[in-house]
Amino acid sequence: MSEARREARPAFYALSPGSWRDYVTLVHPPYTAWHLSYVVLGACLAPHLYTDRLGAALAAFFLGLGVGAHALDELQDRPLKTRIPDRTLLVLTATALAGAVAIGIAGAVSFNGWLLVFVAAGALLVPAYNLELFGGAIHNAPGFALAWGAFPVLTGYFACAGTIGWVALLAAAFAALTSYVQRVLSTPVRHLRRRVVGVRGTLELRDGGSEPVTADHLFATQELSLQLLAAAHVCLAGALLVLRLA
Repeated sequence: MSEARREARPAFYALSPGSWRDYVTLVHPPYTAWHLSYVVLGACLAPHLYTDRLGAALAAFFLGLGVGAHALDELQDRPLKTRIPDRTLLVLTATALAGAVAIGIAGAVSFNGWLLVFVAAGALLVPAYNLELFGGAIHNAPGFALAWGAFPVLTGYFACAGTIGWVALLAAAFAALTSYVQRVLSTPVRHLRRRVVGVRGTLELRDGGSEPVTADHLFATQELSLQLLAAAHVCLAGALLVLRLA
């Protein structure tokens, strides 16, 4: 038995292609919000929360990851099937990364020169991960977990504390582990949504009955888990921010 794929969207958050919708899809809204929550987590765990520094860090990560990294990824093989011209994607990548770096440099000049280490690391991670540089050494689950989980937490913490302590390292470990889970769940979902065109088979039950294998059997649970995890991280970041601002 075969089931034709009813859902052709490359991601659950992908809008119908064309116009402004492509740009919304491009930033992977739930995943970008998820990883921005790590910046908030790190900043809120610092001894003192500086909202201006947190705002700058969020802006830098939104530009670097939410726009720059995702535009570069879309430029490679069009995983989201947007209609954004290649030239526009190149401009988005370059300007977003330049903006993120500029924010980081301004922070280093006004606050702590060691912040330049994080600026350089972030500027390197985007092309290294998305272009699979160095033989794809970091384009894998551990690399994803460290680059887009641990790194935002450490940056958010350092932006407010000016140092890295055990609290930051433990929080970074949390972010790395949950980002690893994200990668484990999303990899088969991306494969099924973007490469599989049909599903065939049956489930044989102990009572002698059978059920058809559908696309929902294969990825619905993982996808719902991803949606809930994204929402949970945003809620956690929001709760910490309210706590520190109260």
